[in-house]
Amino acid sequence: MPNDQLNKIKPAELILLPNEVHHHDHPHHQLVIAVDGHSEFSIEGLSNIITPGQGCVVTASSDHSFNGVDKSQILVLNLPLESHLDQITIERINTLFTQNGYFQLDHKLQKLIQLLVAEMSSAPNDSFLSQACNSTIIALLQRHKYQGKVTKQRINIDIIDQYIKLHISKKITVTQLAGMAFLGERQFFVIFKQQIGMTPHQYVLNKRFILAKKLLEESVLSLSEISSQTGFANQSSFTHRFTKLQGISPSQYRR
Repeated sequence: MPNDQLNKIKPAELILLPNEVHHHDHPHHQLVIAVDGHSEFSIEGLSNIITPGQGCVVTASSDHSFNGVDKSQILVLNLPLESHLDQITIERINTLFTQNGYFQLDHKLQKLIQLLVAEMSSAPNDSFLSQACNSTIIALLQRHKYQGKVTKQRINIDIIDQYIKLHISKKITVTQLAGMAFLGERQFFVIFKQQIGMTPHQYVLNKRFILAKKLLEESVLSLSEISSQTGFANQSSFTHRFTKLQGISPSQYRR
C-alpha cells in the first residue's frame, strides 16, 4: 500500500460491514471490535463470529476476510507502522500483536467503548477524536493484557431447540440450523458436534424419536399420523428407523 494511502487511514473509524464476503491484507496491525450485530471474520484461516463485547486482533500482512450478518457495525483501530513510532511504544504495542486471534472485553471496557463510539458517531470526521479513541482503547487493552486468544464459540441450543420444535414435522437441514446461529454450515457443524457430542442430524433425529415415543405413549394417533407429525417421510421409514434405534417396533413399544 503506497504511503499516501497509508496517510489517509483513520486511527479509529466506525464501519458498517457489507453482507457479502470481502478479503484483503495491509501492512499495519489492526484491532476490530464489534459494535452492533454479528460479524464473521477469518484471519489466515482462523474463523469466528464477533458480537458486541468481542473483538479480534489482525496482525500486519495477515490475509483476512469479513462480512456482516444483516446490519453489522464494527470499530476499527488502525495502528501506525513501526517506522512512525518510538521504541517504547513499539514494545508496548507489540504485546497485543503476538498473534492473530479473538478476545472478550470486560464490562468496564465495553461501557467505555460504547461512550467513545457515541462520540465518534456524532463527529465522524474529527481526526483528533479518532486518534484519541485509538490511543485510549489500545492503551487500556495493552494494560489489561488482551492478547489475541481464540474465544470458544458456543451455540445457543435453546434457539436451536425452539426451531426444531416449530419445524419438527418438516425436513430440517444443517443450513437452516446454522442460519439460526448466524454461522456458516461448516463452522456450525464443527462447533455443534464439539459442544453437544453428536452431529446436528443425529440431534434432530433424536428429537424426532423423543416426540414419537411421547405420542406413542400418550396419544391414540395412528402410526401414519405419528410419522407425519415427527417429520418422517412415511410410516414405513418411521417404523424402520424406530425399530433400528429402539430394538422394537413402534407397535410393540406402544403395548
